[in-house]
Amino acid sequence: MKLILMGTNDFVVPVFESLRKKHDILSVFTRAPKPTGRKQILTPSPVHVWAESHNIPVHTSIRDFDGMVADCVFVMSYGVIIPDDILSQSRFINIHPSNLPKYRGPSPIRTAIKNGDKTSAVCLMQMNHDLDAGDIYMCREFDIDLNDTNEIVENRVANISIEMLDEYFSNPNAFLPKKQIGMPTFTHKFTGADEIIDWKKTPIEIHNLVRALGAGRTKINGIDVKILKTTLENGNLQILELQPAGKRSMDWKSFVNGLQGADIKYGE
Repeated sequence: MKLILMGTNDFVVPVFESLRKKHDILSVFTRAPKPTGRKQILTPSPVHVWAESHNIPVHTSIRDFDGMVADCVFVMSYGVIIPDDILSQSRFINIHPSNLPKYRGPSPIRTAIKNGDKTSAVCLMQMNHDLDAGDIYMCREFDIDLNDTNEIVENRVANISIEMLDEYFSNPNAFLPKKQIGMPTFTHKFTGADEIIDWKKTPIEIHNLVRALGAGRTKINGIDVKILKTTLENGNLQILELQPAGKRSMDWKSFVNGLQGADIKYGE
């Protein structure tokens, strides 16, 4: 099939690469390069880099789509609102990693982990003018383990997506779209403020925050730190890895040794 792909984040790359090996990729749409790092160097998205490595035309403005023709447009983790007049020009399908209509919006995986969900799903759906509200072609559930991080779940979603797309594109007419059932819930884009740890929360709530967002920000004995990895032992929170401000990441034992026997005070 002749496909146009739209995506941005790194976990989409294996999915796009799988499609490239089986279909004719006409072009790729991704978000424009963003300034990153201390020097704020303009950096292209992982999808942008991947597309250029295969000499696939790259577009960073959705308006470039006007007049393009393809059998199908596949969208996954694009991060750009597609205008109605663009959606009307072709058949757009989308992978959304939640059990729709639960967790519509920009952060379904992180939200599921932060909420402590034990299961989620990958939905292949047709796109319409409402956010993540299109009819569903197929949906595959998967488990989320207690120590699964956002990165682990993203990889799981990518693998499931590859299998679903192989099945769908082998015979698209075999999959009839079905309406979403139930009341929708919506996610928001997480910011640095969401990473701040409230030590009044339960150990499992803190653990879920760290594994969902990749870091929990707090003070320990007056030192600003990012907690990078935790686990639970007998219901108690165990810090495995953290990064003091201005220093490299280290394990918990190394950090405690640097406190020279001082009593540990969280959030202070």
